[in-house]
Amino acid sequence: MNFSPSSHSTTSSRQSIRKNIRSQRNALSTTYQQTAANMLFNRLTTHREISSANSVALYLSNDGELELQLFIHWCWQNKKEVYLPVVHPFSKGHLLFLKYQSDTSMNISDLGIREPKLDVRLIKHASEMDVILTPLVAFDASGNRLGMGGGFYDRTLAACLQPSKRHNIKPPYPIGIAHDCQQVEHLPIEHWDIPLPEIITPTQIIYGSTLAKFDNK
Repeated sequence: MNFSPSSHSTTSSRQSIRKNIRSQRNALSTTYQQTAANMLFNRLTTHREISSANSVALYLSNDGELELQLFIHWCWQNKKEVYLPVVHPFSKGHLLFLKYQSDTSMNISDLGIREPKLDVRLIKHASEMDVILTPLVAFDASGNRLGMGGGFYDRTLAACLQPSKRHNIKPPYPIGIAHDCQQVEHLPIEHWDIPLPEIITPTQIIYGSTLAKFDNK
């Protein structure tokens, strides 16, 4: 792929943001992380979309990300199905979601992340989820999200919005999860980036401004 000078500048800026924010996130103390996880738990368990959801896709924390274990156990206790992402073995750059329970057999992925062993009986398509909690590296006040660079969640969310995939069924509601230190003033975005209707941190909720396509009202 050929990059123009401007696109090269955007790529460089995004890489710099990733490096800086990941460094800040990994520098957070254990005590801070525990407090932040508790605060996030309170926000998630009182969220309107989550309260009415039957299925929630989320992730296991890694690389200094906010811990979701308390929330996962709450979902199980409240009879909500929990799903974890797995890199699709045949469709490059895409995700599968597999049901996750306390006794689910797990593997370590090539990225060093715990994930369910692939089992076709546990798969649920992203478009069938009620809520998708997405990890991210950085975000801004407009709901723009910067991931690790693989584009997995952008492709997943874009596919959920295709009418032919949805069959007029209410699409999943995506929510970004982040520490407060992951917010930047402005993210340089690319045309493939999918903004989020909502990003939740331990202390605030950021509502995106360009998200009519995610409208669940």
